[in-house]
Amino acid sequence: MNAIYSPFQLGRIQLQNRFVMAPMTRARANPDGTPGPLAAEYYGQRASVGLTVTEGTQPSDDGQGYPLTPGIYTNAHVAGWRVVNDGIHARGGHVFYQLMRAGRMSHPDNTPHHRQGVAPSAIAPGEQIYTLDGMKNIPVPRALTTDEVAATIKDYACSARRAIESGADGVEIHGVAYLVHQFLAKSSNQRTDRYGGSIENRARFAIEVAQAIVAEIGADRTGIRLSPGFTGFGLDVGPEGPDVFRYLVGELDKLGLAYIHIVHYGDEDILHDFRRIWHQAIILNRPARPRDEIGKDIASGLADLESYGAHILANPDFIDHVVANAPFNTADHSVYFGYQPKGPEAGYTDFPTLKAEQEGVPG
Repeated sequence: MNAIYSPFQLGRIQLQNRFVMAPMTRARANPDGTPGPLAAEYYGQRASVGLTVTEGTQPSDDGQGYPLTPGIYTNAHVAGWRVVNDGIHARGGHVFYQLMRAGRMSHPDNTPHHRQGVAPSAIAPGEQIYTLDGMKNIPVPRALTTDEVAATIKDYACSARRAIESGADGVEIHGVAYLVHQFLAKSSNQRTDRYGGSIENRARFAIEVAQAIVAEIGADRTGIRLSPGFTGFGLDVGPEGPDVFRYLVGELDKLGLAYIHIVHYGDEDILHDFRRIWHQAIILNRPARPRDEIGKDIASGLADLESYGAHILANPDFIDHVVANAPFNTADHSVYFGYQPKGPEAGYTDFPTLKAEQEGVPG
């Protein structure tokens, strides 16, 4: 397990260790998409990890899916995120923003313009989504025109530039569940243009998004998150699913991206395939990773970094808990999203550190 504590060169930055804070939607931004008043404290508390990947951050009004999620495309967003970045950097950490365009996982009540969601095809996911008025059925999205696909790709590139302007170290393309994944999946993509049909066509959107961002901010500042085993939200890539992801990863490898971030759901063979295909860093997230296997994937050479979500959410000093083999605080799902009745700190910045617990200081 010792290798996970060692520094690592990721693109143009050196990380202080190989722990990564996975992106986690918290829905605590201001209504205009600027980070909320406690965002800098929340991320700063957890900056002892080598790399922080922020919550999903929309690159445009059309990209928003859920209420109170942050954006990175206006001057106000840039100014708000700069404070967050300063807090992370002051503690020796580094930060990539996760660029998340929700696609069909959206509702007009949740977006600034209250327009219908857009997606590869006009196919609803058959799911409900949270709004400030409660759970509602997700309406059928509008299919993007070919010209609108090009404009959407440009939105990603522009938001990546704004991220760097705000002081971020890079961006991560969100390729799980949302728009990028919706182009990959046959169940959500029935297009007949150059973005639908064959494996190559369905992967084209993800590749062109990555190319556009690389052209804007550089490959060494660009990562992507993928999950070959994800089947939620009505997504089905089809029987050739593993081949889709092998092709996509091979094409992305040619761009020299800083990393791929894999959310793993059980197909060990494809992880080994990625290790052979991919020549840059691999971040591996196993959602149900046992505690005694922390660092195992790095030690085996299967991954270069490991990401953790709920454990870091509930344990701002996660690494201290791991080193001391101390019990973890438990993450309470009921306080994951949105501002809480008990106050803005509840379930966000009020988790006790190990030092505080040992000294008997209330959280």
